[in-house]
Amino acid sequence: MVYPIKSKIPVLLAALTVFGGAVAAGAPALANTKKGGEPGNPAVQAKMDALVRDGFPGVLAAVRGRDGRAADYVAGVGDRATGAKPPVNGHVRIASNTKTFTATVVLQLVGEGKVGLDAPIEKYLPGLVRGKGIDPNKITVRNVLQHTSGIPNYSRYLDLNGFNTRDIYREPRELIDMALQHPADFPPGAKWEYSNTNYVIAGLLVQKVTGRPIGEEITNRIVRPLGLRDTYWPQVGERGIRGAHPKGYDAAEPGGTLRDITRLDPSAAWAAGQLVSTPRDLNRFFGALLGGRLLRPAELAEMKRTVPSPGETPGASYGLGLMKRRLSCGGDLWGHGGDINGYETRNGVTTDGRAATVAVTALPSAIRTTEDEMMKVHQHVVDTLDTALCS
Repeated sequence: MVYPIKSKIPVLLAALTVFGGAVAAGAPALANTKKGGEPGNPAVQAKMDALVRDGFPGVLAAVRGRDGRAADYVAGVGDRATGAKPPVNGHVRIASNTKTFTATVVLQLVGEGKVGLDAPIEKYLPGLVRGKGIDPNKITVRNVLQHTSGIPNYSRYLDLNGFNTRDIYREPRELIDMALQHPADFPPGAKWEYSNTNYVIAGLLVQKVTGRPIGEEITNRIVRPLGLRDTYWPQVGERGIRGAHPKGYDAAEPGGTLRDITRLDPSAAWAAGQLVSTPRDLNRFFGALLGGRLLRPAELAEMKRTVPSPGETPGASYGLGLMKRRLSCGGDLWGHGGDINGYETRNGVTTDGRAATVAVTALPSAIRTTEDEMMKVHQHVVDTLDTALCS
């Protein structure tokens, strides 16, 4: 998700991911003449070093070439106080990439005949969603997963200063109620507009249908079967990050003094953005998903049916918890991306086996003062991802 975001920076922007793997640890590997982001591409390291010069404290990446070879890269520092380098394949908060996990579970339930993709959400969550211009009998499960529901984004109404909210625990119903105090943005299906509220609703739908917590369902249906050893759903009240991780940094106001915000309660993100993972695990997850290991062909096809997503990367479109955009070298990438206080991540996969995940340890809104400047450094993150797969 994008959890208290300080600007109108796009909240997802696709990237590129497949199965992750370890090779070199963050060093600029040997130069080669191959294309497609194969390990040893010095252009990747150069782009990451440039991100540090932009002002991001640390950068981590995992890249897989179409030949299956993989490499890890790091740049900058993982701890500004000690100067220690970011840990290779360190844990980061993956924010809105969580949406793809949540959507996958919902689509698994569709495949099991327990949820109808075009059924109204009122069927599964009676009495939950009510508001001015918001009719749950007209909003389908598809609308919710595709961000075409018209339900307002509760993130608009959160305190944008993460240091004020880092220790506040929020229940999912509280987040929905925050959104429902405001009228619908548009009639269901009329347009596309990103709303974290949709995925809180999707998480509650999973819990109602299965009778189990959404975090448990994600763990049992995705994390464990794929062997994602570094991916986990934080427990209630858990504010730290387990395992080796770079510290995340934020500023109380755009372009202000960077401060450590690694420790925070991610409950305001919940099913829209609570997961913690690593670049390699994100590559593995998206690769498995697009490779058909998590969904039946029918449900995967529905997930990949996209609508234009204006306001995001030019030419990008959004499916059911999945985004598509063109690479500079041709072909499509499938992924998501996410922003949360302290971390921005961009990732995705291609059909020919390329993959990459890039994570930086601050939001663009923390290191720049104007929206134009924020968008510029954000685009540098996206360009780094593109370089990993196209240079």
